[in-house]
Amino acid sequence: MSALDRLSLIQWLSPAFPTGGFAYSHGLEQAMSEGLRDADAVAGWIADVLDRGGGWTDAVILSLTLRGGDADDLSDLARAICGSAERLTETMDQGRAFAATVAALDGIDMPPRPLPVAVGLAARRLDLPATEIIAHYLHGFAGNLIAAATRFLPLGQAQAQRILAGLHPLIADCGARAAVADADALESGCFGSDLAAMRHETIDVRIFRT
Repeated sequence: MSALDRLSLIQWLSPAFPTGGFAYSHGLEQAMSEGLRDADAVAGWIADVLDRGGGWTDAVILSLTLRGGDADDLSDLARAICGSAERLTETMDQGRAFAATVAALDGIDMPPRPLPVAVGLAARRLDLPATEIIAHYLHGFAGNLIAAATRFLPLGQAQAQRILAGLHPLIADCGARAAVADADALESGCFGSDLAAMRHETIDVRIFRT
């Protein structure tokens, strides 16, 4: 395994990488506006999304892409499993920005794709195990949502970091399961998150795009 490959992955999935992830809350803004107000509730909400919501389906799509799945078919699948218009916007806008930036950095052709497909295509050339790539992706996913919570709630930085650290075992477990999952594992049972994302589409005043 190459240290340079690992550094590339860390850069791609860093909050500083210009995918615009800071602008999306994955429906969390709606949930917080409806009463999800403390650190434990935020941690539980994000854990559910990672384990059986959009985080999990992203992880499986990423895994299938890493293992050589057809990019066009997986892009169609990634779009089809988006539960709302905002979820589709979220994955397409971030995937487009990710692909454009990697293409500019590395001088390669990277057409716009949904985010997990775009990341998977870029990461195919890294000498890193799929479990590590997927875990890093989910860590960034969770970190973006926690950052969104700190901008909406009186949640301190240390408290936010404790939430993320507490999610590490789940992130590692989801990465390991997704690495060997097939398309039949693409299922979501995170209905509260999905409904919050749908209601967010009609919210009058918002901080986040989703």
